[in-house]
Amino acid sequence: MVEYFLVFLGAAIPWFEIALVIPLGIIRGLSPIWVMILAFVGNMSTVLIVIYGFQRVQQWMDKRMEKSGKTATKRTERGKRIWNKYGMPGLALCGPILIGTHIAAFIGLLFGATKTNTTIWMTISIAFWTLVFGLVTAAGFDFFVRNF
Repeated sequence: MVEYFLVFLGAAIPWFEIALVIPLGIIRGLSPIWVMILAFVGNMSTVLIVIYGFQRVQQWMDKRMEKSGKTATKRTERGKRIWNKYGMPGLALCGPILIGTHIAAFIGLLFGATKTNTTIWMTISIAFWTLVFGLVTAAGFDFFVRNF
C-alpha cells in the first residue's frame, strides 16, 4: 500500500512525474493498472494546482527572476520554441518528454492559453503518456521476464 502511495506522490512531484514513476512502479512489480491510475491522478492533481494557481506562481517566478537576474531558463526557451511552432496542443503533448508537465502548463498559460484550454490539453497529454509509458513498460518488462 505504501508503494502505491509513493507512486502517487512521485508522479505529483515535478521532474519525477509519470515518465519516471510509471516504469519504476511496474518494474518494482506493482500492478500496471494501479500504477498508471495513481500516477495519472498524482501528476494531474499538481498540474491542476499550477493551472488554477497560475497567477500566484507567476508572481513568485517574476520575483525570483528579478532577484537572480536571469531572464529565461533553457527549459523555458525550449517551451517557447514548441509554443511558437505547435501551440498549446503541441506544448502539452511534447511537455512530458521535453520539459515536464508542470512547466508545459505554466508556459502555456504564460503565453496566453486559457485555463480551460490548458486543462483540456494537459489532461489529454498526461492520459496519453500514462498509457504509453505504462503499456510499453509492462510489455517490455513482461518480454524480459519471459525470455531472460
